[in-house]
Amino acid sequence: MRVSVLHENLARALSIVSRAVDSRPTLPVLANVLLETDGDTRLRLSATNLELSITTYIGAKVENAGAITLPAKTFAELVNTLSPERVDLTLDAATHTVNLRCGTTSTNIKGIAATEFPQLPEADSINRIALPGALLKSMITETTFAAAKEDTRPILTGILTQFSGSTLMLAAADGYRLAVRTATLEDVSFENQIEMVIPARSLAEVARVITDDDSEIAVTLPDERNVMLFSTEHTTISTQLLEGRFPDFNGIIPKSYSTAATVYATDLLRACKRAEIFARDSANSARITVTPPNGKGGPGEMRVVGKSAERGDSEGMIDASVEGDALEASFNIRYLIDALNVIRDERVTLESNGPSHPGVIRPEGRDDFVYMVMPMSITR
Repeated sequence: MRVSVLHENLARALSIVSRAVDSRPTLPVLANVLLETDGDTRLRLSATNLELSITTYIGAKVENAGAITLPAKTFAELVNTLSPERVDLTLDAATHTVNLRCGTTSTNIKGIAATEFPQLPEADSINRIALPGALLKSMITETTFAAAKEDTRPILTGILTQFSGSTLMLAAADGYRLAVRTATLEDVSFENQIEMVIPARSLAEVARVITDDDSEIAVTLPDERNVMLFSTEHTTISTQLLEGRFPDFNGIIPKSYSTAATVYATDLLRACKRAEIFARDSANSARITVTPPNGKGGPGEMRVVGKSAERGDSEGMIDASVEGDALEASFNIRYLIDALNVIRDERVTLESNGPSHPGVIRPEGRDDFVYMVMPMSITR
């Protein structure tokens, strides 16, 4: 193999595929990235941990075809130190060694034969649909943050993905909070409902590779292999699905409320971030107080309070449009910040039926996103 690529393209491709490399691989070759020529004008880079696989293509000048796997960490660290010039890669097939030249730099990297690299799933046209790139990215962003980080209940580390008619729904929960995002698809409709649970980490990688130029994402639905693929113009991500049944959450989302307070999202986010500084000492518990208008024509208000017995406290007051009763409830302030960080709408509404009931956040004027967080005991 003898191939030449631009440093910028090689570095970007390595940053994409390296995210599928396991830090503690079960096989030595799984710590490597596969480099394989594709015709005369492209180089394919792939990495996998057997659950998540990422393949991306970059433009290249191919003089001799070939393939090799190189240690992902070593290769990426080396490339990141090179000058922004052309990179020439030459493989000595007998020793599985690649000579890398860039400017005045010459380096030899020992690899493992490409034949030892696992065969990766490939997309087909039978079970393929196209989804708008910007829509899919926003749906992933607004749900994956709420998935469980620990695998004590593995199913909660995934995102429930449901196709029903022309509706796509993504839902994530970790036992303390729930995020649900729905969308109506214009050119896709399913006669029978399709439901699967995709690892949140895999979907996060899908969102990461979607750019503004990716108007459509090709999605290959799972078959008997229990694998799902997402393809942009240059990159394909395949992921194993999680086995098990996602909890039925439809019955726990409140259908009505006794208090609803609408505020500017950026004001609430700043108040929450200030409160979190002090709430860390009390398991991130912060108090939210909502006060209706006083009847003299003034606005209602929302107060966000975080306290630390040792370090002090913070209280932020925000003007609010309030419907219903006054409210005093306590929530994990980190969970509120996580949601507000991904909501791009100008105003949000906090709904509740009292201090012992969940709090629900909805962007104002939108019915396609709901975020529910369980309350904590009030700390005074």
